[in-house]
Amino acid sequence: MNHSYLLIFAILFVSTFIHSTLGFGQALIAMPLLAMVVELKTATPLVAFVLMTIAVVILLRNWHVVDLSIVWRLVLSSCFGIPVGLFLLKGVPEGQMKIFLGILVILFSLFNLTNRYLKMIDLSRVGGGSVLIYLFGFVAGVFGAAYNTSGVVITIYATLRDWAPDRFRSTLQGYFVLTGLLILASHGLAGLWTADVLRLYGTSLPLVLVGIFLGGKLHRFIPEGQFDGYVNVGLLILGCLLFR
Repeated sequence: MNHSYLLIFAILFVSTFIHSTLGFGQALIAMPLLAMVVELKTATPLVAFVLMTIAVVILLRNWHVVDLSIVWRLVLSSCFGIPVGLFLLKGVPEGQMKIFLGILVILFSLFNLTNRYLKMIDLSRVGGGSVLIYLFGFVAGVFGAAYNTSGVVITIYATLRDWAPDRFRSTLQGYFVLTGLLILASHGLAGLWTADVLRLYGTSLPLVLVGIFLGGKLHRFIPEGQFDGYVNVGLLILGCLLFR
């Protein structure tokens, strides 16, 4: 096994562990790092398979706290954004994609790092239950199909709604499962389910499952707001590296 394969497996394990701990972050961490090792057209469907696996396992454990009234509206609006994201993945040069992804990661990490100093926005008073939720869902669909980073938009939405940790973590997985099915299908129709992608996913699956288990254990013991600060500093660094 060559060094690039070992690096891919390490990236998927670490990103899975962090996602299982926090409820988000797998694609945000894995995509920038994998983009330095393989093409985005390989990294994107591979991360989609792994993210679907994580979301299903977490959802099976915590389905009872998922807010379905939120999930179905986010998923519905994401359906309209997925074709746009797929067009970007297939039609935009990879160099530009990496730069855009870097900007996306940096903005998200800065948002999370400064969020403690920002006044929470009550989205329910400005259309959070009607107009804005569909806007967030549409943009999430675009980013999900193109970069597997729909979690960026949905996490920002959930943060602005100031959800409790359990509701935050589980509702996100409900969204990831439903949109993940659509995104995986779109990748398959676009011819992105290559032999390399399926082989990498199959061989990395045992490590992914271990990462899910360990992250779930850690999630129960780490105080809210302590671990995610370190994660966001790392994301900021990774985003800057994509400009190399």
